[in-house]
Amino acid sequence: MKKMVLVSLFLAFVVIILGAYTRLTDAGLGCPDWPGCYGHYAVPQQVEHLQAAQQAFPDRPVEAHKAWNEMIHRYFASTLGLFIVVIFLLSLVNKKPLRPLKLPFLLVVMVCFQGALGMWTVTMNLMPLVVMGHLLGGFAILSCLYLLYLRLSGFRIPGGDPQVRHLARYTMLGLLIVIIQIGLGGWTTANYAALACTELPVCEPGWFDKLNFAGALSLPAAENYEFGVHDYSARMTMHIMHRIGALVTFIYLCWLAIRLYTVARTDRFKTQAISLVLVLGLQVALGVSNVVFGLPIIVAVLHNAVGACLLLVMVLINYTLFRKA
Repeated sequence: MKKMVLVSLFLAFVVIILGAYTRLTDAGLGCPDWPGCYGHYAVPQQVEHLQAAQQAFPDRPVEAHKAWNEMIHRYFASTLGLFIVVIFLLSLVNKKPLRPLKLPFLLVVMVCFQGALGMWTVTMNLMPLVVMGHLLGGFAILSCLYLLYLRLSGFRIPGGDPQVRHLARYTMLGLLIVIIQIGLGGWTTANYAALACTELPVCEPGWFDKLNFAGALSLPAAENYEFGVHDYSARMTMHIMHRIGALVTFIYLCWLAIRLYTVARTDRFKTQAISLVLVLGLQVALGVSNVVFGLPIIVAVLHNAVGACLLLVMVLINYTLFRKA
């Protein structure tokens, strides 16, 4: 079962990367129907199939590269769902007294809801709230799979580490801050606001007078949300909120890592503190590179991937502190 969880964890990470690539290549509606693609379970290629697709979706002609991006993402996501169901079944037949049951069941529920969000992403034409929920759902599944893997690993810290116990509430707060920051990033990208500000350290001159929090946190009614429906001031505000969140996250996690490293007496916590700083530094560098280089796809995809790694580091620290220290 542990190997199955590890493979599923890898699959979940790949699905997150593919989802980011699909979104960044504007392929979220590469297949305008669900679960297939123009009525097929692969991108139509034959002439008669292309003609039928054109008739069924006259406003959405087949763009093979976008359609394949979307379908490959769906293939991997479906495989992940199947693996999670198998993990749940294995947990039912496992006779060990400490077998995990609640977490595999939760994963099944989550992956079913994630599938529904994937469907609504298409049927609701990339509604930002659904797109952000789909992103957060993927990160949540990844985190729960990692938590399950940690539970199955059974590592121990002999004697615990009483020096770090008082940091428990601070590590939980750090995890919450990371989740909020991921949500802000998801809202920014779902509304195509990643390039609303192209200057550093904050935005263009006079940005403060253009802040529009009401618009940034609203969801205008529209038939199609592709390429965004908010005005510039709202998108700029989304971008600035994400930058401010990044600054808060960076300062807090740096402080947390320093505290963890200085008070811990075990090498495991010190290693985790170093890992937190390294992943955090890489994430900040990628975020800055997105602005400086105009959101290159490879950098933007890596920004999502390293964000997932940052979340996993915080899950690891919290799990180790609460369950092993």
